Amino acid sequence: MEQVEKSLSQMMEMFQTRMANFEAELQKSPSTSSATTATGLAADFSSFKVFVTHSLNALQTQIRTLSRTVDNLEMLGRRKMLMIHGLPEQENEDTAQVVVEMATNSLKLGDFSLGGIKRCHRMGRPATASRKPRPIIVKFQEVTLRDQVWFRKSKLKNSGVTISEFLTHSRHCTFMAARQKYGVNKCWTAAGNIYSLGSDNSRRRIDDITEVNELEKPVAAAKSPKKVSSKPRRAAVVKK
Repeated sequence: MEQVEKSLSQMMEMFQTRMANFEAELQKSPSTSSATTATGLAADFSSFKVFVTHSLNALQTQIRTLSRTVDNLEMLGRRKMLMIHGLPEQENEDTAQVVVEMATNSLKLGDFSLGGIKRCHRMGRPATASRKPRPIIVKFQEVTLRDQVWFRKSKLKNSGVTISEFLTHSRHCTFMAARQKYGVNKCWTAAGNIYSLGSDNSRRRIDDITEVNELEKPVAAAKSPKKVSSKPRRAAVVKK
């Protein structure tokens, strides 16, 4: 989907460039014999340009809507999943058991067991001595168990272990862009959604990377119109 959007943007850029060059040619002073022809051609070109521009904009809007719908469905499929970063990695380890020990010892979830994990594995290539341990992706059997782990993540503070939501690629890029622009402490995720604090400290949801810069735009306050008195003004009395 991202590749389609990229191709569409390139098409629009190419079209606008070629149309600008064509317009420049039309604006050159035509000879007397071809003045009428040039005028008609310019009118046809203007009409065609408006039609194509509107068509491309409509197509781009539809693709953006479709892309967001697909992203929402993908995020819904990750609702029971979390990523755990910083857990030491051992050769031939039982990853699920590593997660259970973290949950029971660090998060104090005494009833957490292997039965609560549906799927569990580390991401990427195996770590070496010089590399950080790979993050672990955990899919829980139930959303309620996933949420118990998620809402206890603060107990891992200063331990080197962190828990994050397993965002889609587009949401991850949006989240990283927001954190880079507004700071780590002013951006967070909840249920797969991205939030940030604006300059006025109001919480705002970010659905697309293009919305990152929108947070700094001030919201215009509606000014109440000044009341105009219906009483006629008294004429000033001039003392003699």
